[in-house]
Amino acid sequence: MSRRSLKKFDFGKGIYYFNINKGANSNITIKRVEKEKAIDAYRSYVKSYQDKVEWLGKWDGKKFIENDVEKLSKAS
Repeated sequence: MSRRSLKKFDFGKGIYYFNINKGANSNITIKRVEKEKAIDAYRSYVKSYQDKVEWLGKWDGKKFIENDVEKLSKAS
């Protein structure tokens, strides 16, 4: 499931991403380089936006890996 074609930028290899759905075809993509900071930021946005936040994972250059934030949280 690549969302790359929907974005007007290229995802950076090795960077973690998540989306915030602001409604009416308006998504904000947030990125963090460090896994722990990415998870913390994601959880912070979930508190504010509840089910409008979508974890994408870590971009490996072709697809998103580490795309289960719950497993990542437990492993950290």
